[in-house]
Parts: sequence; C-alpha cells; structure tokens
Amino acid sequence: MAERVILLEHDEDMAARLAAALRATSDFTLAATYHDAISALGKGGVFRPHLCLIDVENEDALEHLPDFAEHFPTATILGLMEEWNADTAERVLAAGGTGCILKPFQVQDLLDAIALYKRRGQPKPSRTLTFFSPKGRAGRTTLAAVLAIELARLSGESVALIDADLQFGDLSMFFDINPPHSIIDAAHDIKLLTPATFAPYFHPLGNNVWLLSSPDRPEYAELVDAEGLIEVIRMASNLFRFVLVDLPAGFSPISIALCEFADTDFLVTMINSGQEVRHVRRSMRMFALWESYGKHVHTIFTRVNPCTTEEKEKLERELGHPVSDILPNEYQMTAITGAGRLMKELPRDTLLIKIIGYMAEDIINGRR
Repeated sequence: MAERVILLEHDEDMAARLAAALRATSDFTLAATYHDAISALGKGGVFRPHLCLIDVENEDALEHLPDFAEHFPTATILGLMEEWNADTAERVLAAGGTGCILKPFQVQDLLDAIALYKRRGQPKPSRTLTFFSPKGRAGRTTLAAVLAIELARLSGESVALIDADLQFGDLSMFFDINPPHSIIDAAHDIKLLTPATFAPYFHPLGNNVWLLSSPDRPEYAELVDAEGLIEVIRMASNLFRFVLVDLPAGFSPISIALCEFADTDFLVTMINSGQEVRHVRRSMRMFALWESYGKHVHTIFTRVNPCTTEEKEKLERELGHPVSDILPNEYQMTAITGAGRLMKELPRDTLLIKIIGYMAEDIINGRR
C-alpha cells in the first residue's frame, strides 16, 4: 500500500522536482504540496499522512515542527535540507521529528532513510554516554560493551559503540570482528557524509548493536582531533538512540572534549591497589565543573569484593562523593571478552550483568 505524503517546500522549483520524484513511484502517493507551515498544518490533517516532508532550512517551518509532531503523531516526519547541517538535524530530533534527508532525492534514497530512522527507534534526541577511567585495566571497556548490549535488549532501539581509545582500543576483539572501517576513516570523511552514507562505517554486532572500531595501528591516532570526533558522534546521534563512547585512560584533549560534549559521563575505576579512590577524587575536580551545567556524572567502582551496600557506603565516605554503582568481579568475563564471545556468551545469571541491566533500565527511563 502506498504511503500518503504531504510535502512542505518553500521553493516552488524544488517542490516541483520533489513532487515529480514522488509521483514517479508506486511506493508513495503525494496527497498535497504546501509552501507555508500554517497551510500544511491547517489543511494537511484531512489526508491523514503517513509521511511529512518538511523544508527545515526555512526557520518558520523548523519552528512549527513540534506542531507537526503533535498534529500527525503516527506519521514519519523528515526534514529536508540541501546541505547537511548538524545543528538543524539536532533541532529536528528535539522537536519530535524522525530525522533528515538531503534534497533533491531519489525514491530509493527516501526509502533507505525511512528504514534507517525506523531502525533507530523512537523519534527522540539521542543519549550520548562516555566511559572514562583515570588509569587502564579498570573495566571501563567491559562496562561500555555490556551496557550497550543491555540497552539494546531492554529498549528495542539501536545502540552504537564507538571505540575512541585511538591507540589501544580493543572493542573489536571483544566481538571477534575485523571491521573494514574505523573511527579514523569516519572522522576523515565526516564532512562529506550524511547519515545514510555514514551508516556503513558501523559494523553490525547483532541484536541491534553496532560498532565503530578504533584503528588497527596506534600511529593513526595522530590523524584526528577532538573536533572531528565530536562531529562523528553528532552524526551517529541521527542513526542511533544511544551512543556509547569508550575513551582512552587518563585525561587528554580528546577525552576531555568528548566528556564535556556527552550528556552523561561514567567515571570508572577498579579497586586494586588502594590508590584508586585518590585517583577518582582528583578526577572529580574536572567532572564537578560539568555537573554544575546539568551533566550527569556517575562514579563506578569495579571488582568490588564484597559487593555490598556497606562496601558502597565505605567507598562514598572515602571519596567524599556519591558512588553511583559498584560492580563485582566476574571471572568469566576475562575469558569471554578475550575470546571474542561477548555477544554470544554473556553470563546473564551473574550479579555483574544484573547490575548493569539495572543501569540500562535507569538510562532508558531517564533516571540517569
């Protein structure tokens, strides 16, 4: 059955081109074309559209986008732009739109975009979460990977894992894959890409989780900067409801910039030598600045034994700051991640996975 479309395009020549493309296929039925938002909102309801195509390069149409989302709650709402603009794309998502597509388009481009955004999940802004640790071997990467799996499982929406540990990232090893693209490729090409052409840079891991891997040679880390990586994450937000970014250990210009950009930061450290609380306390000086701007900062201690409420309270007294979660050691995880079997053999009956599942539920429901 053909989908009914209403088109809002302020430029008459462009409107004619888009209308011709839509009429040339049996996949869509162009119900009406409008040149201003008020007319589209006032008259378009009679057609009960499945798809609204809206010229979001026009400020008036962009400002009325929440009204389209309210008037046509079951419709797919796509913003139209001639050149990709990340700021506008984010405003479309924030207003309840489904996503954006470049104009003029071919019908297959439109079908592909609809499929991509349907896979993404709810038409809501993406959540961007970073995972930072003062030193290595803290369980940061394991937490990011397992949380990604649990977010996808519990939400039914798409999740991206981005390995921004540019020199020594090993997320691809956790899943036993050798992706053809890396975050270096994405950062290099990002200004030439749209969500549709960016999607193949992510390797499917299964179960609605995708990976953008780190490069396979450490020296490639010198080829990108923080600004390029932020643009990668911004475009990923158009493809995925949750974007999880694994960072290198320790503060660097890249880790600082990405933590500052994200809406949620996880500060992860492992209990081992007894110095970890001091390291976290020092790190919190930086994170405290971002908390004052409304950012969510969560302190996580891993390999805590015994993993009890009393132990958590003890760590909070030592740290002088609330501890969001404590995670127990799980000896199976080292063997599973080292053999690349994380997606296939996640030990769900363990306390570790259950706690991370509770964390995922909190994120999905907006409690953190």
